[in-house]
Amino acid sequence: MNRHIFALQQVARRTISSSAPRQVNKVPEKQKLFQEDNGMPVHLKGGPADALLYRSTMVLTIVGAGYVVYELVKAAFPQKK
Repeated sequence: MNRHIFALQQVARRTISSSAPRQVNKVPEKQKLFQEDNGMPVHLKGGPADALLYRSTMVLTIVGAGYVVYELVKAAFPQKK
C-alpha cells in the first residue's frame, strides 16, 4: 500500500515540475526602466496603460468626492414636504 502511494507521489511530482514552462526573468529590464532618471513620475513610467489607469482613477476620485459633497449638502438641508 505504501509503495503505491510513494509511486503516485513521484509521478505527481514529475508531472507538476516538468509541465511548468520556463519563463524569462524580466525583473532587470523593469528595474532599469523604472530607475531611469527621465523626469517622469514613477507611476507613469509603465507606458500608456499606466497613464490611462492614473487618469481614470483621478476622474473617479473627483466624481466620487463631488457626489459625497452633494449628498452631504442634500442631507444638511432637507426639503420640506
